Amino acid sequence: MAEAALRGEYKVRGGKLVAVDLEIVDGRLARVHVSGDFFLEPDDALDEINAALEGQPANASVADLAAAIRARLSPDARLIGFDPEAVGIAVRRAVRGALGWNDLTFEVMGPKVMDPTLHVALDQVIPDEVSQGVRGPVFRFWDWDRPLVVIGSFQSVRNEVDEANARKYGIKVVRRITGGGAMFMEQGNCITYSMVVPGSLVEGLSYEQSYAYLDDWVLGALAEVGVNATYKPLNDIASDQGKIGGAAQRRLVDGTVLHHVTMSYDIDADKMMEVVRIGREKLSDKGTKSANKRVDPMRSQTGLPRDEIFTRFLAYFKNRYNCVDSDYTPEEMARAQHLVDTKFNTPEWTYRVP
Repeated sequence: MAEAALRGEYKVRGGKLVAVDLEIVDGRLARVHVSGDFFLEPDDALDEINAALEGQPANASVADLAAAIRARLSPDARLIGFDPEAVGIAVRRAVRGALGWNDLTFEVMGPKVMDPTLHVALDQVIPDEVSQGVRGPVFRFWDWDRPLVVIGSFQSVRNEVDEANARKYGIKVVRRITGGGAMFMEQGNCITYSMVVPGSLVEGLSYEQSYAYLDDWVLGALAEVGVNATYKPLNDIASDQGKIGGAAQRRLVDGTVLHHVTMSYDIDADKMMEVVRIGREKLSDKGTKSANKRVDPMRSQTGLPRDEIFTRFLAYFKNRYNCVDSDYTPEEMARAQHLVDTKFNTPEWTYRVP
């Protein structure tokens, strides 16, 4: 028995859009048609790709679909701007009913200055609301009025932070709900945003692919302010002059995705090195010998005030996606404050990994 026609799309990072229209008949792919703005030689290779997918199990993995395409294509076929895996992802997104960016309307909140620990707590409050249908997808900037080291959910306080030096500078340590590395936050030194989207937006993507997919907009926004940036797996954003920032994610049980990014604007690297322990192995992994090179301030590359970057990034995001302006509700702020008092400021949470 045939299901209604399905469509899936996938934009290759740094490449082209791949679209697949198909039906499912008796648990197998049928009437498959691949299209897109990619380049392909020879012309009849497209027929071979469609034929390779025809009859494949509807639950076939991306790897299985890509292998079927490779087995069918002649050795002289040239796929430019896409690859068999991209086609497989588009198929999986069609089968699973993935949403595209144009299917979403983001509730957008510009930078609002507050205790940064409240922003950490809001990264628990807002995903819960998106998951429950209280809010639609959310995009929000952070801004803060005091210093803070925000460590990843699974990091050791002892290994990541020199607490004596942190106390010397009046810098508190807070553990967030996402994994990844430490964020060294002083007033005005970083640009941080959070995005909360339904899991169906990243359907068919691996974790690594979802980072690149969700960060694609910011690469365009950085180009608008004069920074030639690229995505570096697993979760880094870098320019020609070094690393700019990194991303972290958390998935809720229903698939809702919290994705946030911190980019350095103008960091006091010497103070950061006193407070945050950055091991030689980690620096070597990034191909640098000093923290100063590893943290590449956006101010030096853009020549723009931080507020101007906020303004331009917001304008770029709103121009690219469907958006409505929003703000935090009193109930959200009250719940965030409650979490600060009962979770994020408690030693039980902070030192759960000592």
